[in-house]
Amino acid sequence: MSKQTILGRVTQLAKANVNALLDQAEDPQKMLDQLIRDYTNNISEAEQAVATTIGNLRMMEADHKEDVEAASEWGDKALAASRKADDLRAAGSVADADRFDNLAKVALGRQLQSEKEAKTAEPTIAAQTEVVGKLRFGLDSMRNKLTELTSKRDELVARAKTAQAQNTMMDAVKNIDVMDPTSDLSRFEDKVRREEAMALGKQELAASSLDAQFEALDDLDKTSEIEARLAALKSGRAA
Repeated sequence: MSKQTILGRVTQLAKANVNALLDQAEDPQKMLDQLIRDYTNNISEAEQAVATTIGNLRMMEADHKEDVEAASEWGDKALAASRKADDLRAAGSVADADRFDNLAKVALGRQLQSEKEAKTAEPTIAAQTEVVGKLRFGLDSMRNKLTELTSKRDELVARAKTAQAQNTMMDAVKNIDVMDPTSDLSRFEDKVRREEAMALGKQELAASSLDAQFEALDDLDKTSEIEARLAALKSGRAA
């Protein structure tokens, strides 16, 4: 995966308008789940690619540092060789002096080469540093967007469950209408009222039968009294 491709995908995903996507979705929860999977996969891939890019940058920085240090070392060697040549030439040893001057020239050539390599790498290092900065920012944006997606998914699921519970409750309340004479509750109430009426009727009937028995007893007592008086009358007349 090239750096441009990585940067393009990171930028595109980081700029994604979650609310707009949800407005266009037939099933927002399913779309959020899919987006979360996509973001998670893309973040994982981008992290690996960015890690590789950062690793390459660090290697270039290390090479650049070696070139800078090498240029400094070759400069020191050139200076040491030149001073040695001057000392030998002052002492009359021209051949040795020329040999050390040649060593100084070789060291200066190596110094120039190291400086050139260091200078050539600097624009590339600067560009890579900028790319890494953008990739880091993009990854942070993607992670924040993933957090936003997860939060919205959880919120949506909670709202859906609440709405479902409310609808279930309203349907249950709607199906139980105590004022409806055809409802089961009304029919049960009618049955209870009939049972209560029957009980009252039986109580009243039992009470009527008991009253009749007491009235019959009173009539019997009255008849006995009449018979006794009649007997008394007859007995007196016989005397």
